[in-house]
Amino acid sequence: MNTTYEQRKEVAIKALKQLDIYKPYIEGFQENDQVCFYENFGGHWVYQEPEIEAKMKEIEKEYNGTVYAITHEYTKFGECYDFLLVTDYPEEWGDIVCSEEKTHYVFAYVWNKTDEWCSELGTIGVQSFGGGIKRVA
Repeated sequence: MNTTYEQRKEVAIKALKQLDIYKPYIEGFQENDQVCFYENFGGHWVYQEPEIEAKMKEIEKEYNGTVYAITHEYTKFGECYDFLLVTDYPEEWGDIVCSEEKTHYVFAYVWNKTDEWCSELGTIGVQSFGGGIKRVA
């Protein structure tokens, strides 16, 4: 498939709204293509972290996708960044965010910065609070 950035961006904005992201962060993405990364629900612009921004661009290029949010956490298996991703496959866009009680399930590329071999694509669980998100599963 070869979807356009604009098509993927439209889906990403829908996902950000479903995740109840802080409106100025959604507007930053919508108007200026600015992606936000979250640590314990607190948001920061990814351009403030050149290493993370470079990794985001690498992932987007490799998977021909659009990253719309990033979470960061320390786990027992390493320091992880989760790049929430709209893929190049429209058949995957129907339920971009699947919610079950307080947990939202989204597709992401998980970059294990501590152990690159443990990096992978898959579904993760996040929770929303105060306009931000945090990975919980």
